[in-house]
Amino acid sequence: MMRAGKLDRTITIERKSEAVSDSGAVVAAWTPVATVRAEIVTSAASEFLTGFGEAESGNIAFRIRYLAGITTADRVTYAGQVYDLKEVTEIGRRRGLELRAVATA
Repeated sequence: MMRAGKLDRTITIERKSEAVSDSGAVVAAWTPVATVRAEIVTSAASEFLTGFGEAESGNIAFRIRYLAGITTADRVTYAGQVYDLKEVTEIGRRRGLELRAVATA
């Protein structure tokens, strides 16, 4: 059950959109899709091996009320930090979503 009291943070879900500028160049921009209340489930800085050696990554998971159409192509902005979505999991039958994300550089 999603308890309103636990949804104590505000996040913005953004989607990449492309537009053609006056000069004819394709410009990519992130457009807000929704600003929602969220609960932070886990927030940890974990180190993992990448192809270029060790890198540190800020992993975070948000729980929000169900919102249709959210995919890993979207991103989340929270407290001035941008997070790329790595996993979107439905909780129950459209009760909520768990958004697992990694902080961008």
